[in-house]
Formats: sequence, structure tokens, C-alpha cells
Amino acid sequence: MYFLTLFIVVIEAIILDLKMKIKLHHFIAAILVFTYSVSSAQKIATLPADGYLFINPEKGSDHNAGSKDNPLKTLFEAARRINDANGKGALNVILAEGIYGLDATVTFHPYNWHFSKSERLTIRAESLPDDADWNPGKMPVIISTMPLNFKPMGEPDPGTSYGIQIEMSYVTIQGLRVLGTPVHETPKIGDVKRNYPIVREGLDLDDLRITQCLFVGDRVAIPNHLAILASGQGVVVDHCVFYKVKDAVVFFLSNKPAERCEMHHNLIIDNYGGAVWSWSAAEDFKYYNNVVSGTNIFWILNKDGKNAFKVNNSMIIGYNELVKKGGGAKDFGEKADPSKVKFGNDVIIKKTGKIEIDQDQTSRNYLQIKPGTLGSNIGAGLFTK
Repeated sequence: MYFLTLFIVVIEAIILDLKMKIKLHHFIAAILVFTYSVSSAQKIATLPADGYLFINPEKGSDHNAGSKDNPLKTLFEAARRINDANGKGALNVILAEGIYGLDATVTFHPYNWHFSKSERLTIRAESLPDDADWNPGKMPVIISTMPLNFKPMGEPDPGTSYGIQIEMSYVTIQGLRVLGTPVHETPKIGDVKRNYPIVREGLDLDDLRITQCLFVGDRVAIPNHLAILASGQGVVVDHCVFYKVKDAVVFFLSNKPAERCEMHHNLIIDNYGGAVWSWSAAEDFKYYNNVVSGTNIFWILNKDGKNAFKVNNSMIIGYNELVKKGGGAKDFGEKADPSKVKFGNDVIIKKTGKIEIDQDQTSRNYLQIKPGTLGSNIGAGLFTK
């Protein structure tokens, strides 16, 4: 009888201990859930009421509100807050001067914030080229430093990275100085290490404008393989400068011929790839008031070479080949019918020669065509006024 009583007492103690442990586990779990909820609520910060998020890489903090007086530190945090937000209306991401190192792709892909043509997302410099107090040193500098192990369009490619990826419609990018990535671009035959600084993959997206941006590369130190790779409709690139990049703009893919695409008032200097890749562009593509100097290939058509395009009031001076088709990251395709690119009477084409560029870094006109010299009358470059 004594042993039975002792056995019952022991069993009851064990059961009581188990109940206490279960309660303790539940208590700990509740604390963890509460802590996670609080941290998540803190993390998903409310966007400023005026729709402006300010970033300063030197003075900012990603724990700040994102106002002008309390700026964020990184473009990643601005993208995260916009991607997590709920609502509608215009939003503006304002970048102060400074260096923005991207060690991972910055993707803008909001699911629950709704934009329109008039109420869009604008990612721009705080000081713009047409401002009275602007100088080239005030341009925010974007440089990619992430590993080159990205999978473009879902395909494995160990030699690729994206900088800023725009997976939404109704976006303007303005006033940035955009570099490439510090890699050795071609370590062996058939291998191309490359960065795409600004990308849009969505085949059905619309309305992307990139304006007054300076894309700079150096084939040895910091190759800028392809400044703008954009799929979908309504891609407009204007008043940009592409200086010593490989390829300037590729109108990439689309679920139908990409309409309402334009390139105008751009300056493309010493690019060792192709200046214009019109792969997805529809025949309403507008190309005017551009100056291309020292290019390897001026225009690269889609591989079927069917669409024809018009060039107006522009200059192509110093080139190896005018028109090819097909190609890709590792080559420039094959010979194409040159009549597919129709040059207006106001277009100047010279096989040899070059334009004069202002090389004075203290000049407001740095890396622009010198006033009064060949091509300056076309109005290509960063300034709209």
C-alpha cells in the first residue's frame, strides 16, 4: 500500500511538472509572438504624409522617419517601405549627394500601393541639372558591389547582377550618376561578368522614364556593361549621358511589340558595344535629337530584323558598323539590312571623327558637348533648358 501511494504521488508530481512546462512554453511562445509583432510593426514604418522619402547615405539612418530632417540611409530601406505600404498616390524618393553602394539588388515591387501616370513613383536626386545651384558633384552616385550570381529572367547565370530593379509601372528615375561594378568583365572566352544598373523585367509593365542621368563606365576599372535593360511598354530615355559604357539602352522583351518607346536628347560617347538595341520596340519608336560618337555599333535590331525605324535630327560620328541584328551579352549578332534604320535628311553620319567634350571637372558642363562645337546645336545632354 505504501509503494502504491508513493507511486501515485510521483506520477502526480510528474504530471504537475509537465503542466508547468507546457504553460511556460506557451508563455514563452506568446512573448516571442508579441516581440515579433512589435518589431514588425516598427519595421513597417508609415510613409511620410507628404509622400516624400529622403535618403542621405552619410547623415541618415534606416530607423528614421524618412523626412527631410530625419532621412533614411539606404535605398534598400526606401524600397522596402514602399513595397510594404498600402494606399495610392504619388511617392517620391529623394537622394542626397553621396555614394550609394548596392551590395544586393534594390527592387521596387509594391503590391498594395497604386500608382498612375499622373501619380507615379519618382526616384530622383535632390539637386537636378537644371537647378541654378547644381554641379556634377551633387549627383548621387550609384555603384553595384553585390556578388554576380543573379538569375536574370529565372535563368541560371553566375556572371550577372542587377542594380536597381523596377518591377512596376509609372516610374521616373532622374538625376543620378550610375556606375557599373568593379569586375574583370571577360576573364575567359565565352564568360562575361556583367552588371545591369537599371532593369525592368516585366513584359506587361508600362511607363518607365529615365531622364537626366549620367551613366559612366571604365572597361578596365568599373565596366558598365548595359546601362538600361528594360522590358514592356512605354520606355522613354531622355537627356541622359552614356560615357564609355558597353551598351547604352536595350529595349529587351515584351508580351507584344513595345509601343510608345522613345530615345531623345541623349549623348552616347565611346561605347564599345551597341548604342541602341531595339529588340522589343514597335515601329512607332521615336529616336531624335541624339548624338552618338565613337560607337562600336550604332543600332542592333531584333534577330528577325523585321521592324523598321526612323532616326531624326541626330548625329552618328565615328562608328565601326551602323546596323546589325540579334546578338546578346556575348556578341553583337549578325549583319542586318541597313535600310531597316531610315535616316532623315537632318541626320549627320560620319564614319570617322569625334565630338568635343568638356573635360574640366569644375565645369557645370562637364562631360557635355562644348558649346559652339560639332553637335552642340542638337541639344543632347543632361540639360533640358
